[in-house]
Amino acid sequence: MSSFFRRKVAAVTFAVLALSLAGGGIAIAQPSAKAPQEAAQPAARSTNSQPPVSAESARIAKSALKASAATPLVATNVFTVVNSNGTKARGGGTVVKYGVGEYEVIFGHTVSAGAFLATLSLSGSCCIPPGGEVSVAPRLLTPNAVFVQTRNSAGVPANLGFTLLTHTP
Repeated sequence: MSSFFRRKVAAVTFAVLALSLAGGGIAIAQPSAKAPQEAAQPAARSTNSQPPVSAESARIAKSALKASAATPLVATNVFTVVNSNGTKARGGGTVVKYGVGEYEVIFGHTVSAGAFLATLSLSGSCCIPPGGEVSVAPRLLTPNAVFVQTRNSAGVPANLGFTLLTHTP
C-alpha cells in the first residue's frame, strides 16, 4: 500500500514540475506581445529626480530634529494625510510643496532607514480618489524627510492628495 502512495506522490510531483516549467515557458513568451492599452502609455517619465532642497525646507528639517532630540525612539509608525494643494489634513510631520505633484514631508526624527508606504487618497470621509500613481523615496540630503511624487494615470505630474505611512525601526 505504501509503495502505491509513493508512486502516486512521485507522479503528482512530476506533473506539477512539468506544468510549472510549461507555464514558465509560456510566461516568458508572452511579454513580446503588447496589449493595446500598453501602447498608449508613455514610454518614459518626464522626471525621476528630486528638486533641490530649499533653504526653507532645510530650516524646517533642522528645527524639527532639534525639537525632538531628547525623545528616544524605539519603533515609530507615523501617518500623514496631505491634500492635493500641499496642506496637511491630519497626522504628523510638516509638508512642503515644491511643484506640480512634488511634496516633501518632514518629521521630527530620522526616517531615512525606515520604510515608506503611500497611496492616493482624499482627506474627507467621502468619495474615491482619482486614479493615478504615487512614488515615495527618502529625501536627498535630509535624513528626517520623505519625498513624494504624484502623477495622473497617464504618467504626467499632477497635484493629487495622498496618505503617507512611515515605519522607522
